[in-house]
Amino acid sequence: MYLIRLALVLTLIGLSGCSGSGRLRYDTPEEAFDKGKEYFDTEKYSRAVEYFQGTFDFGRTHAYAADAQFLMARSYHLKGDYLLAANEYQRFMQLYRADPRVEEAEFEYAMTLYERAPKYERDQTDTRRAVDQFQVFIDRYPTSERVATADSLIRIQREKLALKQFEGAKLYEKRELFEAAALTFDSVFDRYPDTSWSDDALLGSIRNLIQFSRVSVDYKRGERYQEAYEHYQTLVQIFPDSPVTAEAKRLIEENASLASE
Repeated sequence: MYLIRLALVLTLIGLSGCSGSGRLRYDTPEEAFDKGKEYFDTEKYSRAVEYFQGTFDFGRTHAYAADAQFLMARSYHLKGDYLLAANEYQRFMQLYRADPRVEEAEFEYAMTLYERAPKYERDQTDTRRAVDQFQVFIDRYPTSERVATADSLIRIQREKLALKQFEGAKLYEKRELFEAAALTFDSVFDRYPDTSWSDDALLGSIRNLIQFSRVSVDYKRGERYQEAYEHYQTLVQIFPDSPVTAEAKRLIEENASLASE
């Protein structure tokens, strides 16, 4: 009687596993791809990935391999797994270089980097990688209809990179490290002159050079004030209509006596 009951339990467990385990069933790469595409079209991306991966049980040279690889990358992308998506887009580009969707894959790969890029307060490695990748895309496909979008996203990311460095300069200034602050503000202007932070960066440099001049030894004060004055000249030449020029002019005029020290 015990053996009968045990056999019945094992049978029920087996049936339960077959009906609820969600095992993949396919006999050909076409069948695996079609099921994956069905799940993809209904936005069940995790299940779609499983079937697309299943097509590679039959190799990577059959007629459905490239389609499966591309849609697998896009499935990860659409479900927000940007790191996995980036890896799969790269694999598609490496394995199927002659495929007409390589341009699209390169753009979407850049988008995964863009979407992974954090807020400006955090490490900006992915932001810089996104900028570089969009620039590679523009250089490689200058006539693509996606170039305008890539260029726009580069500008957005450069604004963030400029802000990151600008805030670093402000931190130096707050700690009264005036030379380091001036150099960092200078770097914002030099590296990101096309951003909205460039005129503010020049003002920050002027402000900190003047402060640095004030705390310098006598024979260095005039030299450092002169550097601030040259930054002011650059500011009014490049950004004559900037609202920060009035503040810069005030600082230069109020500290003019430093020039003769």
